[in-house]
Amino acid sequence: MGCGGDVLTKALAWGGAAALLLVAPWVFHSSLGQSLLTQMCIAAIVCLSYNILLGQGGMLSFGHAVYAGLGAFAAMHALNLALLPVSLVPLLGGVAGAVLALLLGWMSAQRSATTFAMVTLGLGELVAAMAWLFPVIFGGESGLAGNRVQGAAPWGISFGPQIQVYYLVAAYTAGCTAVMYFFTLTPLGRMLNAVRDNAERAEFVGYNARRVRFMAVVVAGFFAGISGGLAALHFEIVTADVLGSQRSGAYLLFTVLGGTGFFWGPVIGAVLMVLCFVLLSTVTKAWLLYLGVMFLAMVVVAPGGIASLLVAHRLQWRRWPRYAALTLCAAIAFVGFSMLVEMAYQLQLQSSLGPELRWMGLQLDASRWTCWLGAVMAMLVGGGMFMGARRL
Repeated sequence: MGCGGDVLTKALAWGGAAALLLVAPWVFHSSLGQSLLTQMCIAAIVCLSYNILLGQGGMLSFGHAVYAGLGAFAAMHALNLALLPVSLVPLLGGVAGAVLALLLGWMSAQRSATTFAMVTLGLGELVAAMAWLFPVIFGGESGLAGNRVQGAAPWGISFGPQIQVYYLVAAYTAGCTAVMYFFTLTPLGRMLNAVRDNAERAEFVGYNARRVRFMAVVVAGFFAGISGGLAALHFEIVTADVLGSQRSGAYLLFTVLGGTGFFWGPVIGAVLMVLCFVLLSTVTKAWLLYLGVMFLAMVVVAPGGIASLLVAHRLQWRRWPRYAALTLCAAIAFVGFSMLVEMAYQLQLQSSLGPELRWMGLQLDASRWTCWLGAVMAMLVGGGMFMGARRL
């Protein structure tokens, strides 16, 4: 009975996710909204692929962006040469990512833990540096541009309108997510968990830990390459920046924020990544500071990520008044903290515009001590109330 209920719950969850993918572009029907949804789907694939290494295999990689980046360049070349129909171009990106993973994974998977992380960092930086040496392949400083609206348009699908691109990306997202989920249930996925927990015991029962890690790197590289191919179709331009360590660090950071211990945790991290890079970065110049503080807070308060918080409190929604009080107190503390940050940024980086600024509907003057005092008081009072509400 319990097993049947678990299957029903999973079926409802997958059905709800599919329905959400179908309905979302009609709710957020603007061009910006559909573009954000498309980027979230692309980010979900690459974060889930990264979690194959980190969450399931315990392999901390600092070079995962090279697989997505090479997949993007391969897809762009295929698009310009019209080698494949547009809808199949991302698959070529996946093949390119897997081929690169065959080469780099053979070297990086020989070791685990810190050594694996350092090897991936070195290999990733090597590939990123090589991109500037071969402008014919990587486009140099200007990158590679393409046009997805070319050739025949069967059934009127030209991939010109944003909604058509979204549904193509959503179809790939649904398919890749399902395949990666079933990968966790395969013998290789189970052995990857065993190697993560205790490699020596896995080898004692006859499994080669290096081979298991190597195969996991290839699988992760394939799906990362698909995400790169989808990104190439969406943006219609690829630059060498997609190969760098900053992009790899972003995948690491947001996958951890979402929660590496849960399959759907990286999807939450992918949504956060797009919101931070696309929306938050346009609202404030201090967005990286906010991101760093949020990451530190999550590591201290909930090392399992946002997914762990949702799972831990999923059966306690009857205590919604307490959660509402905690949210209100946290919001007050955050407003005070953000006022301090924005006034400091105004004085240091935008002094030519004067000390006055508008933030969260408040008119602030960084030259007046009363504004600073009010910000400190709001942060302290909100923080104190939050700590008190947690003990209730």
